[in-house]
Amino acid sequence: MAKLFLRPSITKRFSLPFLASAVAAVVLLLTSADSSAQTDQGAITGVVQDSTGAVIPNAQVTATNIDNGLALEAKSNGSGVFVFSPLKIGNYTVSAASAGFQTVSRQNLHLDIQQRLNVDFALKAGAVAETVKVDSAVPVLQTQDAAVGQVISTKEINDTPLNGRNWVYMAQLTNGVAPPLGNTRGSGSGDFVANGQRAEQNNFILDGVDNNTNLVDFLNGSSYIMRPPPDALSEFSLQTSNFSAEFGHSAGAVLQANIKSGTNQIHGDVWEYFRNTNLDAINWNAGPDAVVPPYHQNQFGATLGLPIWKNKLFYFGDMEVNRISISNPTAINVPSALERQGDFSELLNGDLTGVGAPTKLYEPNTADPNQPLVCNGQQNVLCANQINSVAQKILSLYPAPNANNGKLYNNYLVNVGNSDNTIQWDQRLDWNINAKDQSYARYSYLHEIKTNGLPLGPVLDGSGYGGLYDTNLAMNFMGSETHIFTPTLTNELRFGYNWGVFNFQQPNAFNPALTTSLGLGPQPSNLKPGQYGLPSGYVNGTIQQWGSVGISRESQNVYQILDNVTRIWGNHSLKFGASFQAIRFYYIYAPADLGQYHWNGQYTGLVGVSNTGSAVADMLVDQQNYATISVSPNVNDAQ
Repeated sequence: MAKLFLRPSITKRFSLPFLASAVAAVVLLLTSADSSAQTDQGAITGVVQDSTGAVIPNAQVTATNIDNGLALEAKSNGSGVFVFSPLKIGNYTVSAASAGFQTVSRQNLHLDIQQRLNVDFALKAGAVAETVKVDSAVPVLQTQDAAVGQVISTKEINDTPLNGRNWVYMAQLTNGVAPPLGNTRGSGSGDFVANGQRAEQNNFILDGVDNNTNLVDFLNGSSYIMRPPPDALSEFSLQTSNFSAEFGHSAGAVLQANIKSGTNQIHGDVWEYFRNTNLDAINWNAGPDAVVPPYHQNQFGATLGLPIWKNKLFYFGDMEVNRISISNPTAINVPSALERQGDFSELLNGDLTGVGAPTKLYEPNTADPNQPLVCNGQQNVLCANQINSVAQKILSLYPAPNANNGKLYNNYLVNVGNSDNTIQWDQRLDWNINAKDQSYARYSYLHEIKTNGLPLGPVLDGSGYGGLYDTNLAMNFMGSETHIFTPTLTNELRFGYNWGVFNFQQPNAFNPALTTSLGLGPQPSNLKPGQYGLPSGYVNGTIQQWGSVGISRESQNVYQILDNVTRIWGNHSLKFGASFQAIRFYYIYAPADLGQYHWNGQYTGLVGVSNTGSAVADMLVDQQNYATISVSPNVNDAQ
């Protein structure tokens, strides 16, 4: 994909009100909303005047980055206007000087993402050597940009209580933003809807490059790929409308996050957050024998920023590890000892089934009310010659009931253990080559491994969609170089690479002989190692389903090249740019690539008559409601 954005006459600054009025209509016809430079940068602009309000041309204006010592110089034009663009976000001191006037220095200025900061000067007559220092207050209203949004600062990020330290949730505190409706795959990771658009229509940007999940099924659980720890962020912004043309990725909001850079001062922090069963309380409505389910979480990490070469080369890095181990007591249905033998006489007791009335079975495939299921005078009992040996072998692999006092529902209580271990880190280098060239590069890495407990054990599984072993592996790289040809002509070139592999791996994925050992026949010939497993069996809610759904795997490669040219032409600030993206993604998924069996009790019941038939009995007599199998195509898509 390629996109080209051209915005002539983006910014027009006039020192005289009547001139501004004269050209306002023309400017509105030519321009869209004013924007600063690309993504993680901004601009500082203003007018230099004397104490009477007359403009001062050719004034020397200097913008100094307090954090890394980089000083940039510009001169005010004939209208007294000066512009520094693009400019890295951070803390600045801006001073203005002219012959016959005192030097004025505006201190403690903070430039946010995409901000066009207005800094005006009023110079008083005097010697240039005399310096007046002004402690700048935070502007109450942003008047230089028409975009609607909000910047979340480092302080706000650090001061906000965040469950799981996921700062993306803070976006939901912005006007026009809300959590997604329903239980979407990304609702547990901070995904949001902006102005009614879908969560998948938001554009996530990290350090100016693509950070989106460009996949079909969002197996990683979110619309974004990388989520650095909050301690590593300098700030992030969320723009919901009227944002610049260069963000024409989608119809939703634009969330831009930026990782901190190293400075001339060593800075960093260390943290550990933990949650433990011993700190949890028992639910107020729990029974007298209730215990607190096991939950253990340790989330720890550190950041470090330092100068490698003062005022020239800087390093910043962070690492965070999150280890979660939980076990949830889960009640499921398993066949009773009699049902495993083909004896369904317990169904005649409505108290054991929970339906309050007897459930009667009839001879398979008869649907005849005059032919109840009877063997040796016992009602609801299958004779030995009616029982399928493969079905009985599968039922024998179910765990024995251990709960609910002999009832046929919620009769097995199992602690399903799950673990979620994540390690992620970011490394960034900033290099101030000279006053005309600045560059930086950043590499991010994420590896998450989830293990999911199997309620029916290692063979029958019973976990449903998902897997025994799920992994997310992702990397994100970017590099940027900004060259100042002249104080009025600047070019910034940026490269990004967004890579990820996300996998749901079912149990027994490398065991092609499992189905044969149970008598189900060989695996489909199209399957490869890593795609094997037990077919899934759905017994219509009577007992817990057995087997596996099958593999799901997605991966992506996203290359991005961006170039932005900023040209200051008189009172105009023009910006031209292009963004090229090559998106490659691969996925493999089929709803039944291992095969599926379905039983619903219709073959041992009467059509349209309630409390008749048993899905377990249908399974034992090998009478399926339906069965299906599908292949898993390897899909490769390129944009």
